[in-house]
Amino acid sequence: MLLLFVLFGTAAAATVLAAIALSNYADALSEKTSLGGMLVGTVLLAGATSLPEVTTSISAVFLGNPDIAVGNMLGSNIFNLFIIASFDLWYRKIRLYQSVGHEHRYTAGLGLVLSLMVLLALIRQSDYVIYGVGVDSLFIVLIYGLGLCIISKMIQASHLEQNMAANDSAALSDKTPFSLKKTIVGFFIMALLITAAGTTLSFVGDEIARVTGIGSSFVGSFFLAATTSMPEAIAVLVALRLRNVNLALGSILGSNIFNMLILTASDAFYRDGPILSHVLPIHQVTALSLSVLSFVLILALSRKKEVSSISYLLPSLLIIAGYFYSSYRIFLG
Repeated sequence: MLLLFVLFGTAAAATVLAAIALSNYADALSEKTSLGGMLVGTVLLAGATSLPEVTTSISAVFLGNPDIAVGNMLGSNIFNLFIIASFDLWYRKIRLYQSVGHEHRYTAGLGLVLSLMVLLALIRQSDYVIYGVGVDSLFIVLIYGLGLCIISKMIQASHLEQNMAANDSAALSDKTPFSLKKTIVGFFIMALLITAAGTTLSFVGDEIARVTGIGSSFVGSFFLAATTSMPEAIAVLVALRLRNVNLALGSILGSNIFNMLILTASDAFYRDGPILSHVLPIHQVTALSLSVLSFVLILALSRKKEVSSISYLLPSLLIIAGYFYSSYRIFLG
């Protein structure tokens, strides 16, 4: 038993250290290229920090445990919202939700739509498949792709103007020690390290669930999901310390929508039918909580700057309370 937790802790520590380096490389990329903090965070950093969820969920499918696969994805998304809410409270003077670009509302909105689709799929329990993949999972990929295309078109013009000005100052202000090539290489090396650590977390987490007798849905939705989301937590912390608020929020929101693709990938590897139709009903609680908390975040991003300090902090407090409540419900089973 002790060896399992030592292995789990070692893999988690490796994930955290790699995430710190990954965030620094991402910040350097936002300075050295014309992508900007939001796009680097939403696409590159979000995809890289979500790699532990990819390996964990797919490995869980091969281990014959779809509840860990689905619970890890949903639980990671809720934990990501908990991360951003916690840092918003800690760095409350920054007023994170009001300091970022308005484009983040589009990404948050897409995340809410995808969360509701997962909730409906868990309720419907459809058995229809296309080439071995559940119809609901395929619809999620379709909406994900359409959503990203729409968001990209909506922000393209504004980012073009911002980047023209940013490029002029970037040449003067870029103080990163590495060249663009070395920055890209370092970014992908750290991403591979996170992938390896995430795979280790998956196998050890499944063994902990078996040995301790704790339900797989709780291990996936809380214990394992929180650990595989550590890269996102470190990425947000580093980005905020670098005063790159768009990178911080973009990494969380981008990770949440990217994680929905993991669900479809897990479904493709699961051979006993649609994966969302072969998991415990308790996951409906997780999906519902995720949808409600995502809506709260959208409201927070949409509010005006004139709100009082107490009123401003209310959404983050609600998200944190909702996270602990849903975790408690999942633990009860």
